[in-house]
Amino acid sequence: MSEVYATRRSRLRDHVSAAGTTAALVTRPANVRYLAAAAPRGSALLLGKREDLLVCTGPPEDRPYEGRPDENLRLLVLPPNGAGAGAGGDAAVAAADLAVAQGADSMAVEEHHLTVTRHRAVASVAPGLRLGDLGGAVEQLRVVKDEEEISCLRIGAEIADQALGELLESILVGRTERHLALELERRLVDHGADGPAFATSVATGPNSGRPAHRPTDRRVEEGDFLTVCLGAAYRGYRCEIGRTFVIGTSPADWQIELYDLVFAAQRAGRESLAPGAAYRDVDRAARHVLDSAGYAEALPPLTGHGVGLEIDEDPQLAPASMGKLDACVPVTVEPGVHLPGRGGVRIDDTLVVRPEADGGPELLTITTKELLAL
Repeated sequence: MSEVYATRRSRLRDHVSAAGTTAALVTRPANVRYLAAAAPRGSALLLGKREDLLVCTGPPEDRPYEGRPDENLRLLVLPPNGAGAGAGGDAAVAAADLAVAQGADSMAVEEHHLTVTRHRAVASVAPGLRLGDLGGAVEQLRVVKDEEEISCLRIGAEIADQALGELLESILVGRTERHLALELERRLVDHGADGPAFATSVATGPNSGRPAHRPTDRRVEEGDFLTVCLGAAYRGYRCEIGRTFVIGTSPADWQIELYDLVFAAQRAGRESLAPGAAYRDVDRAARHVLDSAGYAEALPPLTGHGVGLEIDEDPQLAPASMGKLDACVPVTVEPGVHLPGRGGVRIDDTLVVRPEADGGPELLTITTKELLAL
């Protein structure tokens, strides 16, 4: 795998060189991990003029799911007291000092991640170093996944499907949203996940259908809509799944009508995923179904987003998003409607964009989307 990370760093170096910069400093943890195979706490990655280094404030912990640094990348662990290299205990500051020692006269930094204080510290330790903005260059490299990354997402989706399926076989009435969320997260770990990909959301009754609902002590009741949104992190990669069910009885007519509508919107979004499809056109395909039914005011700001080392990555499938999908880009499609005081429906899948010749979009989360009465 070392050659994978070396290739990634080489692609970033080409970008930096094209901008006339001799070094780059990467500090955003997900970006460090993407380029170095691991991101120990407080680490910074220097793409130097003569050598690339991973600078850490302490030795990497032996946690396989957090990854181990690329063996072909030199690791520099700062002394515990922060002495040496003008670091003051900050890997980014130490890396800037090392960039100067390698003869760099300019360095691109992730201004969107560095705080003002850290940016000033980097500038002060290397006053002769011209600092520029690396922008979202690494995030853009991360958009298209290789098959190893997709494999991690696929395994994470299988774990999430398994945890959700087991929960649905248990008794739900009388249990609180909070208790169900904790049980799901335990099941994710039991089945091999690093942990939850994000805070698990369980919403019942009038809470159902709310995006990113924080579980409460409300208990599941007969006739409720139950919305569950969870995800597994596996080897750092994060996916998500969301489903809505009816509890303990046959669904009411309004529940069937609303569910069928959201399901149709989600299917329209899924079917529009293809290489070359505009981000906003995917959003429009799903949004149009719900908008035409009079639910424009109840719709979330976006239909989906990319996933990977973070649960919310580019691209954003939203009305104003610019850009087009590529093959091998994993995204969510997650339309929903929440009706205040009544509840609502969310259906959320993780898929990988594939060309039609390869069978079209690959569905990673396969738990049934049939409206089940539990």
